Amino acid sequence: MNTFDLAVAGGFMALLGVGLAGLLAFANRKLHVFEDPRIGEVEDLLPKTNCGACGQAGCRAFAEKAVTGEVVPAQCTVSSPDQRDGIADLLGVSAGDIEKKVARLACAGGRHVAFLRARYSGHDSCRAAAVVSGGGKECAWGCLGLADCMNVCDFGAIHMDLHGLPVVDADKCAACNDCVEVCPKGLFSLEPVSRQLWVACKSQADGDTAEAACEVACTACGKCVVDAAPGLMKLAGNLAAINYELNVWANKKPIERCPTGAIVWFENPNRPVRGAVAKKILRNEPLPVLH
Repeated sequence: MNTFDLAVAGGFMALLGVGLAGLLAFANRKLHVFEDPRIGEVEDLLPKTNCGACGQAGCRAFAEKAVTGEVVPAQCTVSSPDQRDGIADLLGVSAGDIEKKVARLACAGGRHVAFLRARYSGHDSCRAAAVVSGGGKECAWGCLGLADCMNVCDFGAIHMDLHGLPVVDADKCAACNDCVEVCPKGLFSLEPVSRQLWVACKSQADGDTAEAACEVACTACGKCVVDAAPGLMKLAGNLAAINYELNVWANKKPIERCPTGAIVWFENPNRPVRGAVAKKILRNEPLPVLH
Protein backbone atom coordinates (compact mmCIF):
# COMPACT_ATOMS: atom_id res chain seq x y z
CA MET A 1 0.00 0.00 0.00
CA ASN A 2 1.47 3.37 -1.08
CA THR A 3 1.54 6.62 0.87
CA PHE A 4 -1.57 7.98 -0.85
CA ASP A 5 -3.62 4.94 0.05
CA LEU A 6 -2.45 5.16 3.67
CA ALA A 7 -3.44 8.81 3.82
CA VAL A 8 -6.89 8.05 2.40
CA ALA A 9 -7.41 5.20 4.88
CA GLY A 10 -6.25 7.36 7.77
CA GLY A 11 -8.53 10.19 6.72
CA PHE A 12 -11.48 7.82 6.40
CA MET A 13 -10.89 6.39 9.87
CA ALA A 14 -10.60 9.88 11.31
CA LEU A 15 -13.86 10.97 9.69
CA LEU A 16 -15.53 7.77 10.85
CA GLY A 17 -14.35 8.39 14.40
CA VAL A 18 -15.61 11.99 14.37
CA GLY A 19 -18.92 10.86 12.93
CA LEU A 20 -19.44 8.12 15.53
CA ALA A 21 -18.47 10.47 18.36
CA GLY A 22 -21.01 13.00 17.11
CA LEU A 23 -23.64 10.28 16.85
CA LEU A 24 -22.97 9.11 20.40
CA ALA A 25 -23.12 12.66 21.71
CA PHE A 26 -26.42 13.22 19.93
CA ALA A 27 -27.85 9.94 21.27
CA ASN A 28 -26.70 10.76 24.79
CA ARG A 29 -28.41 14.14 24.63
CA LYS A 30 -31.65 12.76 23.22
CA LEU A 31 -31.88 9.52 25.16
CA HIS A 32 -30.44 10.61 28.51
CA VAL A 33 -32.78 9.98 31.43
CA PHE A 34 -32.26 12.42 34.27
CA GLU A 35 -31.74 10.86 37.68
CA ASP A 36 -32.20 13.03 40.71
CA PRO A 37 -28.86 13.01 42.57
CA ARG A 38 -30.80 12.96 45.85
CA ILE A 39 -31.71 9.33 45.18
CA GLY A 40 -28.14 8.24 45.82
CA GLU A 41 -27.89 10.50 48.85
CA VAL A 42 -31.06 9.01 50.37
CA GLU A 43 -29.85 5.49 49.62
CA ASP A 44 -26.60 6.27 51.47
CA LEU A 45 -28.66 7.17 54.56
CA LEU A 46 -30.63 3.92 54.49
CA PRO A 47 -29.50 0.77 56.35
CA LYS A 48 -28.99 -1.14 53.04
CA THR A 49 -30.57 -4.33 54.36
CA ASN A 50 -32.92 -4.59 51.36
CA CYS A 51 -35.33 -6.36 53.71
CA GLY A 52 -38.57 -5.17 52.10
CA ALA A 53 -40.12 -4.09 55.41
CA CYS A 54 -41.05 -0.77 53.79
CA GLY A 55 -43.04 -2.54 51.08
CA GLN A 56 -40.51 -1.75 48.34
CA ALA A 57 -38.17 -4.08 46.45
CA GLY A 58 -35.13 -2.74 48.27
CA CYS A 59 -33.36 0.34 49.60
CA ARG A 60 -32.75 1.79 46.13
CA ALA A 61 -36.44 1.48 45.24
CA PHE A 62 -37.37 3.10 48.56
CA ALA A 63 -34.96 5.99 47.90
CA GLU A 64 -36.54 6.61 44.49
CA LYS A 65 -40.04 6.67 46.01
CA ALA A 66 -38.91 8.91 48.88
CA VAL A 67 -37.52 11.51 46.47
CA THR A 68 -40.79 11.62 44.53
CA GLY A 69 -42.81 11.82 47.75
CA GLU A 70 -44.55 8.47 47.30
CA VAL A 71 -43.27 7.22 50.66
CA VAL A 72 -42.23 8.98 53.86
CA PRO A 73 -38.93 8.30 55.65
CA ALA A 74 -40.71 6.70 58.61
CA GLN A 75 -41.82 3.84 56.36
CA CYS A 76 -38.28 2.48 56.60
CA THR A 77 -38.90 0.84 59.96
CA VAL A 78 -35.37 -0.56 60.06
CA SER A 79 -33.76 2.89 60.06
CA SER A 80 -32.94 4.61 63.32
CA PRO A 81 -34.77 7.84 64.23
CA ASP A 82 -31.60 9.77 63.34
CA GLN A 83 -31.47 8.14 59.90
CA ARG A 84 -35.13 8.95 59.23
CA ASP A 85 -34.65 12.53 60.37
CA GLY A 86 -31.58 12.82 58.14
CA ILE A 87 -33.59 11.73 55.10
CA ALA A 88 -36.40 14.12 56.01
CA ASP A 89 -33.95 17.01 56.34
CA LEU A 90 -32.33 16.17 53.01
CA LEU A 91 -35.67 16.10 51.20
CA GLY A 92 -37.25 18.95 53.15
CA VAL A 93 -40.21 16.83 54.23
CA SER A 94 -41.68 15.49 57.45
CA ALA A 95 -40.28 12.14 58.56
CA GLY A 96 -43.86 10.94 58.97
CA ASP A 97 -45.50 8.88 61.66
CA ILE A 98 -45.95 5.20 60.87
CA GLU A 99 -47.24 2.79 63.50
CA LYS A 100 -44.72 0.10 64.33
CA LYS A 101 -45.56 -3.43 63.26
CA VAL A 102 -44.23 -6.58 64.85
CA ALA A 103 -44.30 -10.26 63.97
CA ARG A 104 -46.87 -12.18 66.03
CA LEU A 105 -47.13 -15.94 66.38
CA ALA A 106 -50.57 -17.57 66.39
CA CYS A 107 -49.48 -20.47 68.59
CA ALA A 108 -48.53 -20.99 72.23
CA GLY A 109 -48.10 -24.74 72.02
CA GLY A 110 -44.60 -25.43 73.28
CA ARG A 111 -43.38 -28.96 74.03
CA HIS A 112 -44.61 -28.73 77.65
CA VAL A 113 -48.26 -28.19 76.67
CA ALA A 114 -48.60 -29.72 73.17
CA PHE A 115 -48.52 -33.45 72.45
CA LEU A 116 -46.68 -35.26 69.67
CA ARG A 117 -48.15 -38.12 67.70
CA ALA A 118 -44.71 -39.11 66.41
CA ARG A 119 -41.13 -37.93 66.75
CA TYR A 120 -39.63 -36.36 63.64
CA SER A 121 -36.10 -37.38 62.69
CA GLY A 122 -34.54 -35.72 59.68
CA HIS A 123 -33.25 -32.41 58.40
CA ASP A 124 -33.51 -29.88 61.23
CA SER A 125 -36.03 -27.60 59.56
CA CYS A 126 -39.74 -26.86 59.98
CA ARG A 127 -40.22 -26.90 56.22
CA ALA A 128 -38.62 -30.31 55.91
CA ALA A 129 -40.58 -31.69 58.88
CA ALA A 130 -43.87 -30.35 57.53
CA VAL A 131 -43.43 -32.49 54.42
CA VAL A 132 -43.29 -35.64 56.57
CA SER A 133 -46.91 -36.09 57.70
CA GLY A 134 -47.12 -32.49 58.90
CA GLY A 135 -44.16 -32.72 61.27
CA GLY A 136 -45.32 -35.11 63.99
CA LYS A 137 -47.26 -32.71 66.18
CA GLU A 138 -50.69 -33.84 67.34
CA CYS A 139 -52.08 -30.40 66.46
CA ALA A 140 -51.80 -30.17 62.69
CA TRP A 141 -51.76 -26.36 62.91
CA GLY A 142 -49.13 -26.03 65.64
CA CYS A 143 -45.59 -24.65 65.61
CA LEU A 144 -43.00 -27.33 64.85
CA GLY A 145 -40.30 -25.56 66.84
CA LEU A 146 -37.32 -26.22 64.55
CA ALA A 147 -36.35 -22.54 64.33
CA ASP A 148 -36.66 -21.73 60.63
CA CYS A 149 -38.04 -18.34 61.68
CA MET A 150 -35.11 -17.65 64.01
CA ASN A 151 -32.58 -18.71 61.40
CA VAL A 152 -34.04 -16.51 58.68
CA CYS A 153 -34.28 -13.37 60.85
CA ASP A 154 -31.38 -11.04 59.97
CA PHE A 155 -32.15 -8.74 62.89
CA GLY A 156 -31.80 -11.25 65.74
CA ALA A 157 -35.40 -10.53 66.73
CA ILE A 158 -36.45 -14.17 67.29
CA HIS A 159 -35.14 -16.73 69.74
CA MET A 160 -36.44 -20.16 70.72
CA ASP A 161 -37.59 -20.53 74.32
CA LEU A 162 -37.07 -23.46 76.68
CA HIS A 163 -40.08 -25.24 75.17
CA GLY A 164 -39.17 -24.88 71.48
CA LEU A 165 -41.45 -21.96 70.76
CA PRO A 166 -40.33 -18.80 68.90
CA VAL A 167 -40.28 -15.61 70.96
CA VAL A 168 -40.22 -12.27 69.12
CA ASP A 169 -38.30 -9.31 70.54
CA ALA A 170 -40.53 -6.44 69.42
CA ASP A 171 -37.76 -3.91 69.97
CA LYS A 172 -35.57 -5.64 67.38
CA CYS A 173 -38.32 -6.72 64.98
CA ALA A 174 -38.18 -4.77 61.71
CA ALA A 175 -41.39 -6.29 60.30
CA CYS A 176 -39.37 -7.54 57.33
CA ASN A 177 -41.82 -10.42 56.65
CA ASP A 178 -39.15 -13.13 56.40
CA CYS A 179 -40.58 -15.18 59.28
CA VAL A 180 -44.05 -14.88 57.74
CA GLU A 181 -42.81 -16.32 54.47
CA VAL A 182 -40.67 -19.11 55.91
CA CYS A 183 -43.18 -20.62 58.37
CA PRO A 184 -44.75 -23.71 56.71
CA LYS A 185 -47.75 -23.51 59.04
CA GLY A 186 -48.48 -19.84 58.31
CA LEU A 187 -48.38 -18.95 62.00
CA PHE A 188 -46.68 -15.56 61.76
CA SER A 189 -48.27 -12.30 60.68
CA LEU A 190 -47.21 -8.66 60.89
CA GLU A 191 -49.45 -6.73 63.25
CA PRO A 192 -49.57 -3.07 64.37
CA VAL A 193 -48.59 -2.84 68.04
CA SER A 194 -51.98 -1.27 68.79
CA ARG A 195 -53.57 -4.69 68.22
CA GLN A 196 -53.13 -5.81 71.80
CA LEU A 197 -55.90 -8.43 71.80
CA TRP A 198 -54.60 -11.59 70.15
CA VAL A 199 -55.64 -15.18 69.49
CA ALA A 200 -52.53 -17.27 70.16
CA CYS A 201 -53.86 -20.32 68.35
CA LYS A 202 -54.70 -21.39 64.82
CA SER A 203 -56.29 -24.78 65.39
CA GLN A 204 -59.44 -25.53 63.44
CA ALA A 205 -60.20 -28.71 65.39
CA ASP A 206 -63.32 -28.97 67.52
CA GLY A 207 -62.94 -27.97 71.17
CA ASP A 208 -62.33 -31.36 72.77
CA THR A 209 -59.98 -32.49 70.01
CA ALA A 210 -58.04 -29.21 70.10
CA GLU A 211 -57.54 -29.34 73.88
CA ALA A 212 -56.60 -33.02 73.81
CA ALA A 213 -53.77 -32.12 71.43
CA CYS A 214 -52.68 -28.91 73.15
CA GLU A 215 -53.56 -27.66 76.62
CA VAL A 216 -53.51 -23.99 75.52
CA ALA A 217 -55.56 -24.38 72.33
CA CYS A 218 -58.66 -22.31 71.61
CA THR A 219 -61.69 -24.52 72.28
CA ALA A 220 -64.21 -22.18 70.63
CA CYS A 221 -66.15 -21.95 73.89
CA GLY A 222 -67.38 -18.50 72.87
CA LYS A 223 -66.81 -16.76 76.21
CA CYS A 224 -64.49 -14.20 74.65
CA VAL A 225 -67.11 -13.38 72.02
CA VAL A 226 -69.75 -12.80 74.70
CA ASP A 227 -67.44 -10.63 76.79
CA ALA A 228 -66.04 -8.54 73.93
CA ALA A 229 -67.59 -5.34 72.58
CA PRO A 230 -70.37 -6.06 70.06
CA GLY A 231 -68.89 -7.22 66.74
CA LEU A 232 -65.29 -7.21 67.97
CA MET A 233 -65.01 -11.01 68.13
CA LYS A 234 -66.69 -13.97 66.53
CA LEU A 235 -66.22 -17.71 66.12
CA ALA A 236 -64.93 -18.60 62.67
CA GLY A 237 -65.29 -22.35 62.41
CA ASN A 238 -63.74 -23.66 65.62
CA LEU A 239 -61.56 -20.66 66.35
CA ALA A 240 -62.07 -17.23 67.89
CA ALA A 241 -61.38 -14.35 65.51
CA ILE A 242 -60.95 -10.61 66.07
CA ASN A 243 -62.37 -7.87 63.86
CA TYR A 244 -59.56 -5.32 64.00
CA GLU A 245 -61.68 -2.74 62.22
CA LEU A 246 -63.24 -2.32 65.67
CA ASN A 247 -59.90 -2.41 67.47
CA VAL A 248 -60.67 0.89 69.21
CA TRP A 249 -63.14 -1.05 71.40
CA ALA A 250 -60.65 -3.76 72.36
CA ASN A 251 -59.70 -4.25 76.00
CA LYS A 252 -58.63 -7.04 78.35
CA LYS A 253 -62.13 -8.24 79.16
CA PRO A 254 -62.31 -10.97 76.46
CA ILE A 255 -59.25 -12.75 77.89
CA GLU A 256 -60.48 -13.01 81.47
CA ARG A 257 -62.76 -16.07 81.12
CA CYS A 258 -60.72 -17.89 78.47
CA PRO A 259 -60.23 -21.33 80.09
CA THR A 260 -57.05 -22.24 78.23
CA GLY A 261 -55.43 -18.81 77.93
CA ALA A 262 -55.51 -18.94 74.14
CA ILE A 263 -56.81 -15.36 74.03
CA VAL A 264 -54.13 -12.98 75.31
CA TRP A 265 -53.59 -9.26 75.80
CA PHE A 266 -50.24 -7.62 75.04
CA GLU A 267 -49.55 -5.26 77.93
CA ASN A 268 -46.63 -4.15 75.78
CA PRO A 269 -45.37 -5.63 72.52
CA ASN A 270 -43.13 -8.07 74.42
CA ARG A 271 -45.51 -9.17 77.17
CA PRO A 272 -48.64 -11.23 76.44
CA VAL A 273 -50.93 -11.64 79.45
CA ARG A 274 -53.41 -14.49 80.00
CA GLY A 275 -56.74 -14.20 81.75
CA ALA A 276 -57.44 -14.79 85.42
CA VAL A 277 -59.12 -18.21 85.02
CA ALA A 278 -56.67 -19.65 82.50
CA LYS A 279 -55.20 -22.91 83.76
CA LYS A 280 -51.76 -22.54 85.28
CA ILE A 281 -48.98 -24.25 83.40
CA LEU A 282 -46.38 -25.47 85.89
CA ARG A 283 -44.85 -28.28 83.86
CA ASN A 284 -41.47 -27.71 82.19
CA GLU A 285 -40.71 -31.16 80.81
CA PRO A 286 -41.96 -32.13 77.33
CA LEU A 287 -45.22 -34.04 77.02
CA PRO A 288 -44.99 -37.66 75.85
CA VAL A 289 -45.68 -38.98 72.37
CA LEU A 290 -49.33 -40.04 72.22
CA HIS A 291 -49.07 -42.94 69.78
